[in-house]
Amino acid sequence: VQLVESGGGSIQAGGSLRLSCKASTFPFSNFFMGWFHQAPGEEREGVAAISGGGSASLYADSVKGRFTISRDHYKSEIYLEMKNLKPEDTGIYYCAAKPAKGAFDEQALSRYGVSCWGQGTQVTVS
Repeated sequence: VQLVESGGGSIQAGGSLRLSCKASTFPFSNFFMGWFHQAPGEEREGVAAISGGGSASLYADSVKGRFTISRDHYKSEIYLEMKNLKPEDTGIYYCAAKPAKGAFDEQALSRYGVSCWGQGTQVTVS
């Protein structure tokens, strides 16, 4: 399993960015996928997760209404649309894959159970 992120960068507050993550894991739909944010000096925290089929998603309170996660099964990719970015959104964003065991619930935003991490992509909001 390999995950490769892209799309990070520097942007002014209020702007938008779109992150992408290419997965080489099959079958792709057997994995919950998520995006995690690690601010400088802080722990890595889940900000968005999507179910194996893509019909359900979860968000951390800090990003609700601003971030949207989606997945493309044909391309084996997931995306994170980030709008109205704030300085506190600064940090490294990691793509993560978690085997789809059990129900898709708030545990999908937890680091525990993640079987693969991407290398991360830096987002800087000033």
